[in-house]
Amino acid sequence: MEEILLGRWQFGITTVYHFLFVPLTLGLSVLLAIMETMYVQTGNELYKKMTKFWGKLFLVNFAMGVATGIVQEFQFGMNWAEYSRFMGDIFGAPLALEALTAFFLESTFLGLWIFGWDKLSKKMHMTCMWIVAFSSNLSAFWILSANSFMQSPVGYSLQNGRAEMVDFPALITNPYLWGQFPHTVLGGLVTAGVFVAAISAYYLLKQRHLEIFRSSVKIGLACMFISTFLVMGTGHLQAQYLGKHQPMKMASMESLWETASPAPFAIIAVTDEVNKRNTSEVGIPGALSLLIYDKMEGEVKGLNELQAAAEAKYGPGNYMPPVSQSFWSFRIMVLAGLWMAILSAWSLLLLYKNKLETNTTVLTLLLWSLPMPYIANSTGWILTEGGRQPWIVVGLQKLNAAISTNLTSLDIWISLIGFTVLYGVLAIASIYLVRKFVLAGPVEHQPSLSGVAKKGATLWN
Repeated sequence: MEEILLGRWQFGITTVYHFLFVPLTLGLSVLLAIMETMYVQTGNELYKKMTKFWGKLFLVNFAMGVATGIVQEFQFGMNWAEYSRFMGDIFGAPLALEALTAFFLESTFLGLWIFGWDKLSKKMHMTCMWIVAFSSNLSAFWILSANSFMQSPVGYSLQNGRAEMVDFPALITNPYLWGQFPHTVLGGLVTAGVFVAAISAYYLLKQRHLEIFRSSVKIGLACMFISTFLVMGTGHLQAQYLGKHQPMKMASMESLWETASPAPFAIIAVTDEVNKRNTSEVGIPGALSLLIYDKMEGEVKGLNELQAAAEAKYGPGNYMPPVSQSFWSFRIMVLAGLWMAILSAWSLLLLYKNKLETNTTVLTLLLWSLPMPYIANSTGWILTEGGRQPWIVVGLQKLNAAISTNLTSLDIWISLIGFTVLYGVLAIASIYLVRKFVLAGPVEHQPSLSGVAKKGATLWN
């Protein structure tokens, strides 16, 4: 049990850290492509300066995402060898496709974009960034197709104690994937929108580089507003899918212990996981049934009934995920999303009235809201992965059957400490570079993007 706990901590720490950088890469690549398209279509040098400024920050984030993502691959072999043996035939295929069809494409055209400002035509250079944006999101598709199998297995057969793929189209048409993928991509756009709006707000407060950041804040706020509401829509569709196909995860999100029809939506609850009940709760009658069935009626099964059904199907054991963790992760994610939706709507209204630049309160709120999408992304990931426990592959393999059999707790402690120290160093480097480029601003004689890439490579080496 100690090895399993340490392995989970290591995977959780390294993956949450990695996932801090992924959404911004997904979203900011699209915004950069839009900014450069505006430059190509109008010939306005303002948009070129804008693209170069945000491009530097994108490169730092991209490099951090690559560096922290490498560890994810190694962890499956180090700590979860039995999972790799059981799932390798299925999990390996989308990971290989991610490398071959997405990462290599993304890296190649990002290199052309970095070094091609004075060597490629404007349209060709712009096309490079659009390819980077496409391939970044294609990469997310392949990763999520593997993850979606773990949440909802499809297209497989059990042969010789392993899950083997028998239907690849089923893997990439998995209904769980097509709820998760747009939600993730839109979450990336929300992150990029907040990132651009927050840093632009900083410059508007400082009254520096106003021409560039007046335009940047418009792009950031528009992206933030539209994407936040679309994320809410896709999140609602995901919740409906979970209510019907992963009722245990839904019940844990709502701390719903007993089956109810109609089921209430708990706004706040004090959960007693030992005695399997809520000691206190404030909820909205029938709202959970409305969320799942689009009407104020409909049965939602509770944790206790689902636990009994799981024991009858799979044998004795605890099949409930950590309820308090799921309950509060969901609410923190939702509250962060509501904050961003309200703030973006308020900011756009002021922008429409030409009052945003003089409203220091709203600009300050935008600046200090920079952590919000990261909080929403992290709690959403924790909910998604923690909500399927104790399964690593739902219905097929539990965590205690997935851990490497020859590991000791000392082995995991060594790698856990090592990765944490390494990530700490990378965090310091990332904060230093981002702070340096933000404070420098889009100056006339700014370092070229190729220079930034060379400095980053020197720092990494």
